[in-house]
Amino acid sequence: MAKSEKMVCYIFILLWRLTLLTNAKPPPNPIQCTQTGCTLQNSYGLWPDRTDCHVSSAVHPSTEEELRSAVAYAVKNKIRAKAVSKFSHTIPKFACPGPPAGRLNQSTILISTERYSADITVDVANRAVTADAGVGLRALIDRVEGEGLSLAAAPYWEGVSVGGVISTAAHGSSWWGKGGAVHDHVVGVRLVVAAKESEGFAKVLDLREGDPLFNAAKVSLGMLGVISKVTFSLEQGFKRSITFNFTNDNGIEDEFMDHAKKHEFGDIQWYPSQHTAVYRYDDRISLNSSGDGVNDFLGFQSALDIVSKTVRSSEKAAEKTKSVDAKCALASSFLAFKKLSANGLKNNKLLFTGYPVIGHQGKMQTSGSCLYSPETSKSSTCPWDPRIDGLSFYESTAIFPAPKFANFIRNVKKLRDINPKNFCGADMYNGFLIRFIKKSEAYLGQTEDSVVVDFNYFRADEKSTPRLNQDVYEEIEQMAFFKYGAKPHWAKNRNVAFIGVWRKYVNFGKFVRAKNVLDPERVFSSDWSDEILVGENGFVKNEDGCALEGQCICSEDRHCSPKNGYYCQGGLVYDGARVCRYSTKSSSSAN
Repeated sequence: MAKSEKMVCYIFILLWRLTLLTNAKPPPNPIQCTQTGCTLQNSYGLWPDRTDCHVSSAVHPSTEEELRSAVAYAVKNKIRAKAVSKFSHTIPKFACPGPPAGRLNQSTILISTERYSADITVDVANRAVTADAGVGLRALIDRVEGEGLSLAAAPYWEGVSVGGVISTAAHGSSWWGKGGAVHDHVVGVRLVVAAKESEGFAKVLDLREGDPLFNAAKVSLGMLGVISKVTFSLEQGFKRSITFNFTNDNGIEDEFMDHAKKHEFGDIQWYPSQHTAVYRYDDRISLNSSGDGVNDFLGFQSALDIVSKTVRSSEKAAEKTKSVDAKCALASSFLAFKKLSANGLKNNKLLFTGYPVIGHQGKMQTSGSCLYSPETSKSSTCPWDPRIDGLSFYESTAIFPAPKFANFIRNVKKLRDINPKNFCGADMYNGFLIRFIKKSEAYLGQTEDSVVVDFNYFRADEKSTPRLNQDVYEEIEQMAFFKYGAKPHWAKNRNVAFIGVWRKYVNFGKFVRAKNVLDPERVFSSDWSDEILVGENGFVKNEDGCALEGQCICSEDRHCSPKNGYYCQGGLVYDGARVCRYSTKSSSSAN
């Protein structure tokens, strides 16, 4: 590492350690109400169309009966409704009950599960736990671990509710046992759905394995009703042993499958510009093994506001000057810092002292320490908190049938090898995170063992502003979803990832039929869910600059930003791609 890069790394280490001594602001509540109505935003403060979700009202039930009454009110009055938790991290606009076009004055209501979070009942004998929909994932895990049991699967980010984590098919990483998707560990769902007037306009269904509606309810996207309670299967408590192996990325396309088969919770972080792959050797070990480690992932720790603002300012300066070298310096420094700090693993709950890091399952499977702090805290927060001028990024996530993933990696490597520096913008975040999820019986789950790849990259303050290496990330995105037929993660992605998504699920028709049975008046529909169900891609625009934020795939220069030198051109590796590329030519549409 160059001397200047070491200096940057040391500065970030110092700032990170200072952060440990500060209190963080908790994230803002996603629902804000006044006398004239309410607005909903996700925790990033940016929906795909950069507008708030405006609704007529919001209710906060605290019991199942209050929840049923809220649904009954919506059904009786034909008011569009959506459930939302106190976390609201979904990137697509599924949680917004916005009325269809031409009915802008129709009443809408949010049903918040924030206060419906009191009950967590552990059945030790049957190794199961039942929790209210609004219970946070951390509270659930801690309660289960306290009984000597473990939930085997969880997403890496714990800022989700019990209802939300299954609704959007959130997952960790595993092809073992029941797999890495949380919904595949669900054995029961209590769902509040629309009913006839004689039944009080709403009723509670207690769905279990074997029920014909159960596989629809496990991943429902909030379209079927409101989840009341979820029952998960548990396992005897265990510990995990984690070691990160930072190595060259040669052969990653040939090794990923063996890695998944060898390590129960293994994943791979790939940093293409750095030619580096980080293999996570993550295995279950005996509960009596020595070690009390924790996973406090760096990206989910509280950051001093000045750190988040400085990183954001550096990104914006690099974007303005089109300096890939500046982004590469940041990517190299961040990777060195992650290696030095084991990316947030701690042997003794405070510091990383060496591999392997061994700890209880509940402390190793998920993280999100920036979530927890007093309301009076001022000095730091989650790095993407919309109240500060901190990080702002896209998150693209593609889910591949395992046999197709190797060729995708080979094509990304070809694109990387044209100019590795073009990938530094993703590598200064988490590179390409590669995880594994198993075949599922859920209608909107995966129909085969699959590989998931996530990558984050810069998002401009203004949607009309193109970004550095715009074309590279668009080509990867289109390559994944259209050349290789990958499915989008339901809670992530830009709009273009959902084009024709219904064709990619063999059981989609069964889900639609369940929707028609449980919600005949379409109370739990929305603009977004209508488009997903109908499949006409009305969320794809045909307007100036629409490709800059993934609102369309460019077919004309005006879909990009010709005034800033970005024109619609073909892909460099994937011939079928149409991307916005910076060029000194006056026009490139014909190319």
